[in-house]
Amino acid sequence: MVRKHWQAFALVLVGCVGCDHASKRAAEALLAGSGGLAFAGDVVQFQLAANPGAFLSVGAGLPSPVRQALLLGMVPLLIAFVCLAFAWRAHVTRAQALALACVAGGGLANWLDRVLHDGNVTDFVSLGFGGLRTGIFNLADLAVVGGVGMLLWFTRTQALAPAADSSRHAEPERGSEGS
Repeated sequence: MVRKHWQAFALVLVGCVGCDHASKRAAEALLAGSGGLAFAGDVVQFQLAANPGAFLSVGAGLPSPVRQALLLGMVPLLIAFVCLAFAWRAHVTRAQALALACVAGGGLANWLDRVLHDGNVTDFVSLGFGGLRTGIFNLADLAVVGGVGMLLWFTRTQALAPAADSSRHAEPERGSEGS
């Protein structure tokens, strides 16, 4: 069990939820009733949106009972799975623990927002260059995407490392057997 990283895991998880909550309340206070704000030549836009779907409104068009079952019912199960995956792994690095905490914290932050806002999540940021523009998202979305990206990176780099280690160890053994 990875007990040495649980405090860092908990701190990042709570930090994700707190920062997301604070940013959403600030966005509501600053952007309510406005057409939004643009910075850096429209690269960054702040615009308040109530999102009934998942990341970038995926699933927003689903019938309400299906959407509610998925986003209010399944998300807590997925968050619990992430936390248990962390707790059960014997060899989780601090970086992996932080990545898992970002995924769990972002998921929990959006789930809590959804519970508090009649099934909707508060989104308020979009990025764009020229004619290309992202959908509107929030800090919790960034935490989840960043955490998943880190986990994929760690998986890739760790998958390559053992192969290199085993070939380094295998060569001297083959050389000593061939003599």
